[in-house]
Amino acid sequence: MTTRAGRRTQVLLMVAALLATFSVFAEEDPDALRRRIADLEAQLAAARAQLAQVDESYSEPESHAGSATVTQAGASKHVLEDAGEVIEEPEEDVFRIGDLYLGGAIRSNYVLGDYVEDGGTGPQRGGNGGNMELDTFRINLDYNPEGTGWIGKGEYRYYNGYHFAHTGWIGWRQEDGSEWQLGLNRVPFGAGAYGTSHNWFFDQGYYVGLTDDMDVGLRFSTERGPWKLDAAYYVQAEPNFFGDSTDSARYSYDIVDNGTAHAHYSERNQFNGRAIRHFELGKDQTFDAGVSVQASQLKADPRFAEDSWAAAAAAHGKWKKGPWEVIAQLTAYDYHARYNSGSGLSNDLIGMGAYDFEFPVASQGLLPAISVAHTIEPNIDWIDTITFYNDFSVILKDGRDEMGNALNDSAMNVLGAAFARGGWYIYVDWAVSDGNYFVGDEAFTNFGSNQQQTWQSRFNVNLGYYF
Repeated sequence: MTTRAGRRTQVLLMVAALLATFSVFAEEDPDALRRRIADLEAQLAAARAQLAQVDESYSEPESHAGSATVTQAGASKHVLEDAGEVIEEPEEDVFRIGDLYLGGAIRSNYVLGDYVEDGGTGPQRGGNGGNMELDTFRINLDYNPEGTGWIGKGEYRYYNGYHFAHTGWIGWRQEDGSEWQLGLNRVPFGAGAYGTSHNWFFDQGYYVGLTDDMDVGLRFSTERGPWKLDAAYYVQAEPNFFGDSTDSARYSYDIVDNGTAHAHYSERNQFNGRAIRHFELGKDQTFDAGVSVQASQLKADPRFAEDSWAAAAAAHGKWKKGPWEVIAQLTAYDYHARYNSGSGLSNDLIGMGAYDFEFPVASQGLLPAISVAHTIEPNIDWIDTITFYNDFSVILKDGRDEMGNALNDSAMNVLGAAFARGGWYIYVDWAVSDGNYFVGDEAFTNFGSNQQQTWQSRFNVNLGYYF
């Protein structure tokens, strides 16, 4: 079967032969030469018409994979190969309307802990052989045309018993690539969107509201030479959506006001700034050094507390060389709680909540974190990349709880790997912690006083398909 390349080659050779004939007969009798030229011009016109038909009837395929492929926009095309001939069979694009893209994900989670559930006083995290359950279903909308103009993004997530908006903003992209985002967007703080972490659990900064935090406000992002700059103002934390809790049905951890102990504040009028300087250190080696700052008002329930303030600052760096990546960050934060005299509450603890769950955390702390990752592209058909990583972070605390006990530090180390293949992304993690409420079975193993201070571990597999 003749392919497009073969047909095109034949026609081009015909055209070349016709053109060469002009030079061969250039010295003939003028009248005879004119007759030959007219005849050759007719043949040349016919050849050109045939070449145009070849170009029109064949289209270049998007892929030669021999199976269905998914573009970044979510559109699929079936590309088949048969004896060297490529046949493209486009399907209707059900994931895109103009520049508006529709996507989502569905994830399930397997948990196996080295602990036994304790009758409901602590988090239930699968003993006795582990358990498998649906983790997340989410829908994404992304309006991202090329060039200057309006942009936007939205994401809504469903969990077992509660659901909430993760993202929801509209924006404007300037000619120089700078962007404005108005609405529920990610707070610019730290080395990256997920802090220092590569794993499913994030780092400890997430559980004190400083990693991957979503708030409601206006953010501006730009690049100036080697500099990446962000500035933002947030009128409030992300709102409470739909769940059983009074003020914790949300994605990221924020201070809560739900009328219970340690939960009498809400975040208002937050300002953020971040600057990151990019350095090229040589062949395939870079370093990004940056600082982040934020400050906000803490609006109090006057029955229990006084209005106050909160602040945080971080220094961070990201080094990359080939498949290796090292991220380090040192963060200091202070949620300056001031509970009314006689309340019996400790100013060293403050209520924070997410995922329909609230629990007190240390209101002040120093948070060092570091991660090392290595990505490979194995010679395996069913795996695109594997990223191996080890992420460590710890909350160093000062102060005491309402019983007078000193607050114990909370540390977590996650050793794991992430496997990517097309729309599939799979985390395989082994988390070890002495103060993360989601790794263990004790209510006193937490981000606050952490009186139990027992090292426990959790093996976790998260399987996600993203479309």
